[in-house]
Amino acid sequence: MILSGALGAASPATVSVSISSSLNSFRAQKRYGRGLTIAEFKCKLELVVGSPASCMDLELYTSDDKFVMKLDSDEALLGSYPIDDGCRIHVIDRSGARVGEYEDVSRVEKYEMSATDYEKRPDSVRSFLKRSKVGKFNEEEMLKKEAEQEQKLAEEKALAETISVGARCEVQVSGQPNKRGTVMFVGLAEFKPGYWIGIKYDEPLGKNDGSVNGKQYFECQPKYGAFVKPQYVTLGDFPEEDYGLDDEM
Repeated sequence: MILSGALGAASPATVSVSISSSLNSFRAQKRYGRGLTIAEFKCKLELVVGSPASCMDLELYTSDDKFVMKLDSDEALLGSYPIDDGCRIHVIDRSGARVGEYEDVSRVEKYEMSATDYEKRPDSVRSFLKRSKVGKFNEEEMLKKEAEQEQKLAEEKALAETISVGARCEVQVSGQPNKRGTVMFVGLAEFKPGYWIGIKYDEPLGKNDGSVNGKQYFECQPKYGAFVKPQYVTLGDFPEEDYGLDDEM
């Protein structure tokens, strides 16, 4: 039964409905024009539920899930049925597909493009970056960054060469109190780029026991070890300071 008078003069041109399907558990909220025929409407539903339009039966439910009627005339307009915002249209699949078949993305054959083919595409992100000379595709910028990194590394190396293992030192890092200790390690490390100075502090003011990420660079008690950049280390005849930490319980 089609209620041809349901689309009155005051009815909006579109209607917002919930779409459900016998093939899956999710619901989609969509807006459609009332001027669509049911055949055209089914074609649009293919993209939502995955069922072929020719294998669909449609049922109309109210917003509180009460069955109203079947939408069984392909030539009729969607707006000729008593559909209001909030109603649900349930798609029954007659194609023989299994429940959940269109939800399991692991069953979908995935297309993988080779690096060579991707390189040839004019509309890829990589092509855009090349044309715009952004990031690693800006040769001048990359050369400048490499030069800056090399200069920084050379400066760190020069400072590190003035520091010897076993020397007394004071570590002065901005925003932190000065800490005294003994140099235990000088050189490159695996945990971060550049040159590092391993310090065994006089008191437990450090962060480790001379090891980082499982690699032992030097040995000391837990919380007595730390690694700092060479520019923060000052060598000198610094006597051990007693912070009174051993007097606290």
